[in-house]
Amino acid sequence: MNTEQYISEVVLRAVTSLYGQVSPQQIQIQKTRKEFEGDYTIVTFPLLKLSRKSPEATATEIGEKIIAENSEFGGYNVIKGFLNLSLSAAFWSERFEEIKGTENYGHGEATGRTIMIEYSSPNTNKPLHLGHIRNNLLGYSVAQILKANGHNVIKANLVNDRGIHICKSMVAWLRYGNGATPESTGLKGDHLVGDYYVEFDKHYKAEIKELMAAGASEEEAKKKAPILLEAQEMLRKWEAKDEQVRSLWQTMNGWVYDGFDVTYKALGVDFDKVYYESQTYLLGKSIVSEGLEKGIFFRKEDGSVWIDLTADGLDQKLLLRGDGTSVYMTQDLGTALQRFEQNSLNGIIYVVGNEQNYHFQVLKLVLKKLGYDWSDDIYHLSYGMVELPEGKMKSREGTVVDADDLVADMISTAREMSAELGKLDGLTEEQTSKICTMVGLGALKYFILKVDPKKTMLFDPRESIDFNGNTGPFIQYTHARICSVLRKATEQGIDYGGAVKADFLPEEIEIVKTLCDYPATVATAGAQFAPSVIAAYTYELCKMFNGYYHDHSILREECQTTKIMRLQLAAQVARVISDSMLLLGISVPERM
Repeated sequence: MNTEQYISEVVLRAVTSLYGQVSPQQIQIQKTRKEFEGDYTIVTFPLLKLSRKSPEATATEIGEKIIAENSEFGGYNVIKGFLNLSLSAAFWSERFEEIKGTENYGHGEATGRTIMIEYSSPNTNKPLHLGHIRNNLLGYSVAQILKANGHNVIKANLVNDRGIHICKSMVAWLRYGNGATPESTGLKGDHLVGDYYVEFDKHYKAEIKELMAAGASEEEAKKKAPILLEAQEMLRKWEAKDEQVRSLWQTMNGWVYDGFDVTYKALGVDFDKVYYESQTYLLGKSIVSEGLEKGIFFRKEDGSVWIDLTADGLDQKLLLRGDGTSVYMTQDLGTALQRFEQNSLNGIIYVVGNEQNYHFQVLKLVLKKLGYDWSDDIYHLSYGMVELPEGKMKSREGTVVDADDLVADMISTAREMSAELGKLDGLTEEQTSKICTMVGLGALKYFILKVDPKKTMLFDPRESIDFNGNTGPFIQYTHARICSVLRKATEQGIDYGGAVKADFLPEEIEIVKTLCDYPATVATAGAQFAPSVIAAYTYELCKMFNGYYHDHSILREECQTTKIMRLQLAAQVARVISDSMLLLGISVPERM
């Protein structure tokens, strides 16, 4: 039962009975604020024209009517024009039985809608870094949340596998690599290729200095550095399908993909479809022709094609260069059209950093002007930068935090801090390794996902692994603690299955109420594409249960009926913790 919907129906019946026909829109219901007694609050002001009474008299009359005719309500109170209704312990006991009996509790019914979510989108000239981690974790979690809301979800990755930046790594490898491979160096393929991208930059800067020393201006030197000219020539050869260049490109990209796969597996993310820019960069040219024919786009004297968006508060946007080559906007127009048509999509979500806010604003607007109404179903899930305390976990280049290094560091820190707290005592090395991996990754994922994506965030590894406070390990430890209690109950031969009628304490009713909020929380997170909503809910549930567990014994409770009810309550809390954490891509241990 949807509690708020039930309350709405009860109030609607009572108001209709008292005052005649009323619009459902006039019934305003909200959760009672914590400082007041009650579960749900009815705002009476929209009903005063019907009642022709004061707010207090109207609220009292409606409250009396509801209590007289509905046994599920335990009482009411009136604060000015607000009617606070309290539901009975029996009502919450029934809701608890419903929770226990509901498969996939919290998940919505199938909607028949198909949503594509594109995330990761790396370049094949360097390893994944901290920014990619936030991108991947956001994309994967939103996909999980949308699935829980009943949608069909396609997780997509568009790999930027072509362009001048890729050629830079290739030129440096040819010049300085001496045939190095991942096997001969012992390096992951993405790290090996990334090292040559850095190598290119080092030699490029040195050549600029030489040219400037010989009398060239800085601007001229940047354009005429031999290593850059070599990379530009290689790109031309690639576009002309030169066999040698294409062969080297495939080999080096293959090294990178193997490296990426290891990182993706470590992060616990995956994809249903992988697109490659080398196969999509020519898409969109037909859309440009269509826009020219319709007079939506215009051509400049140099042959380039533009759209004028100044009337929409933006500027003029390039869609095709004078030499006929595509820009990113051309490609994104083409891939959007291709994806909507090929996959019968009801929406597409792009997980891309906030530096691209303007790009996606233009993309939607151009598609709208071309008459593609599905442009309204494009959403840019924009996120801010992730920063670290200065000096922590810098990569070999000294500028970027490498994803593999960060994951390894998180697992190592989890082991160190868990050992300090004695949480690994008595465990085998295999169990220790498994738990430290789970805790390290859980800390990383939760710390990143609990923050609103739009915000720039500071990531502190040690703070994220604190076993107290709003952290992944705190939630994981709560789950493990409950599992320990349930294990002991089973070892003692206690059967805590089946229905049970026990009197709930007020604290137990509060836990049931919070469990009842889970479906609405999942729905809200899905509507807002916000993993942070799930994180906040789970933290509050864990805090509430830990406070309850501190004050009330479960296994030492003398009343057998109460003991079984408490075990069932603990089991449902653990179930919801586990499910909500899976929506964030986080595993929870049973021992810790």
